[in-house]
Amino acid sequence: MIIITNNESVYNTYKDDIEIEYFEAYKFLDVLRYCRDRVHKGAKLLTHPLTGSIKPNETPFKSVMMSKETGPLDVESLMMIDSAIEVTEKFLNNHEVKDWPEKILDDFRLIDFGLIKGAIESAGVLITGGLK
Repeated sequence: MIIITNNESVYNTYKDDIEIEYFEAYKFLDVLRYCRDRVHKGAKLLTHPLTGSIKPNETPFKSVMMSKETGPLDVESLMMIDSAIEVTEKFLNNHEVKDWPEKILDDFRLIDFGLIKGAIESAGVLITGGLK
């Protein structure tokens, strides 16, 4: 498995234990589009791209767990990521992500971190240094 993220907290915590593709300059929608490209190359989504209760136009951070291995196109993953992109574009067309102060950004990082941490734990991934 691999994690695709633009959340530095996720990257800094798991970079030594889990394969991560970290894109600091990516926005939420960029992460989803990158995941879609991986799905087109045969990867599968292992977490839903729109987890949590925060709308895509509220937070700039997104972390998605995907299969590292590729195979035939997974239609379910493709439908899920395409739908997530469509929903995100709809929200962003109505309201762009605000220029949040750093304290609020830290809160959004923490929420995204908690969601992916739960997914990692549910997947039973062993972290050599212990779950952080």
